[in-house]
Amino acid sequence: MSDGEMVRPADGQMRGKTHFFPVRVYFEDTDLAGIVYHANYLRFMERARSDMLRVVGIDQRAAVEAGEGVYAVAGLSIRYRASARLDDDLVVMTQVETVRAASIVIHQRVMRGEEILTEAMVTAAFITLEGRPRRQPRAWMEQFARLQREGDT
Repeated sequence: MSDGEMVRPADGQMRGKTHFFPVRVYFEDTDLAGIVYHANYLRFMERARSDMLRVVGIDQRAAVEAGEGVYAVAGLSIRYRASARLDDDLVVMTQVETVRAASIVIHQRVMRGEEILTEAMVTAAFITLEGRPRRQPRAWMEQFARLQREGDT
């Protein structure tokens, strides 16, 4: 790599209707017992959701800059099953479950190999920059519907 080349963080990828996002556990992610602090699973999942949107062509930054709106977590149900530890290689698996006019429901699992460590259902509401609910852009809703169809083929 030359001095002018940028190193990009690992990107996630879509396989069917599931987005796979790699995560490595660093010292800063752990508590004094050496296990991942519970709130950090939420950070891993947030990164995976944002990456999924980027990978499928949804430009959140452009939507904010154009004053169209943003996603905000409106609901979250999470279950912790097992602990991740320092230097573990994890994968966050993300699927869009339900698309509504002004929100989406997303299922996420943090995996270590075949083991589910944490599982969550996240409702993300699309809101104006003033915080009021708003319909999602039609193109985004069509993209989510296409993702759900691709996974069924």
